[in-house]
Amino acid sequence: MKIYTKTGDKGSTSLIGGTRVPKYHPRIETYGTVDELIAFTGLLRDQDIDRHTVETLIFIQDRLMNCASILAADCTDCKVRIPKIESADIQRLENEIDAMDAQLEPLTSFVLPGGHPVVSVCHVCRTVCRRAERLVTHLAEETPLPENLVVFLNRLSDYFFTLSRKLGKDFGVEQIKWQPNL
Repeated sequence: MKIYTKTGDKGSTSLIGGTRVPKYHPRIETYGTVDELIAFTGLLRDQDIDRHTVETLIFIQDRLMNCASILAADCTDCKVRIPKIESADIQRLENEIDAMDAQLEPLTSFVLPGGHPVVSVCHVCRTVCRRAERLVTHLAEETPLPENLVVFLNRLSDYFFTLSRKLGKDFGVEQIKWQPNL
C-alpha cells in the first residue's frame, strides 16, 4: 500500500464511514489537533524521564489515538469497530494526578511555564490538549460525541500540568510564581 492516495489532492478527505469533507472541516481540525497532541506527547516521552512516566505517556498516546478515531468516525453504524474512551481510562489519569500531587507542595498561585525543556514540553502538551478540548466541546454542539471524550481531555490537561510540576521538582527547577502587576 502506498502512503499517498491522491484522493485528497483537491482539498477534501474521507471520514470513517465514507463521507467526504473539506480538509478544513471541524472534525478534521479537531482530530488534527489531537494528532498534534499525540506528536507532542511523543516528544515528551522521548525526554530523559522515569520509566513509569514513559509508560503512562504511551498509554496516553494510545488513548489519544482512540480519541482521534472517534472524532474521525461519521457513521452511526460503522462497518469497522471504533475504539472507546472508558471510565477506567479517566480513572487512571486521576490516579496518576493524585499520586504526583501527593509529592508536591500545595499550589498557591499560577506558575510561569519553563525552567527546563521537559517542563516546557509538558506545558506545550497541556495547551494543545486544552485547544483539543475546546474544539471537541464545540464539535459536540453539532454532532453527538461520547461524554467520556471531553472528560478524558479535560483530565489529561490536568495531568500534563501536574506532570510539569512533578518533573520540575525531579529536575530541581524553581517554579516561578506569576505575580500580577496590579
